[in-house]
Amino acid sequence: MGVNKYVSDVKTIGHNQQVVFNYLSNFENLAGYMNSGLIERITEKVPQIKITEFQSDRDSCKFNITGLGVAEIKIIDREPFKSIKIESSGGLPLSFTFWIQLLPVDEYNTKMRLTLHAEMSMMIKMMVGNKLEEGLNNLADTLTKLPYQ
Repeated sequence: MGVNKYVSDVKTIGHNQQVVFNYLSNFENLAGYMNSGLIERITEKVPQIKITEFQSDRDSCKFNITGLGVAEIKIIDREPFKSIKIESSGGLPLSFTFWIQLLPVDEYNTKMRLTLHAEMSMMIKMMVGNKLEEGLNNLADTLTKLPYQ
């Protein structure tokens, strides 16, 4: 298994850096968004992936991906207002570490970049490797549209 690095484009979020950090560093905020129709939209776009049994608390979330198993991700480090480090666990055939990096532009705008280090077998890489960068950029776009408060 090899480690592969994927980096999103830099995106701008129209909110204060502290507000963005506080929202993204609490997975309970993600639960409301996931359960408000995001899971269904993911399934519509990628019918091979069906997410069920989504649950979360402040530091982790767990869900089942039909055909792959239970996935769990945990926030393992928070550097206030600058970065959030997330790690996978569970029964998936790949493991990853994921960073959300935040940088203030001004009082009302924040730049964000996502970095993913994924450890996967050659077979998994051949199946999904070229889609991971596109998926990372789609995730970055989605994060710019969250209802930050």
